[in-house]
Amino acid sequence: MQSRRSALPRLSATLFGGSLLSLVLASPALASDNGEGLLGETNDKLVTFFALGVLGFFVAVVVIGSLIQALLEQRKERQKALHLRRRIGW
Repeated sequence: MQSRRSALPRLSATLFGGSLLSLVLASPALASDNGEGLLGETNDKLVTFFALGVLGFFVAVVVIGSLIQALLEQRKERQKALHLRRRIGW
């Protein structure tokens, strides 16, 4: 029990130090190149299309996942029916 108590302050200090270091290192990275990213100056059109792309990606993931789940459910039901027919003898 003693080792668990001594680990908590060490973990807290590590997390706090890591967060503080990330914040300190992030400010110069954001200030370089006058705030321009890899694609240059961003405008509303670029941001809108990027957001729509992200939205479309997640919609596609949900639809494809649902289709896969439906196919697997059908396969499971066919296997259960086959097992039942074999057990009954029809």
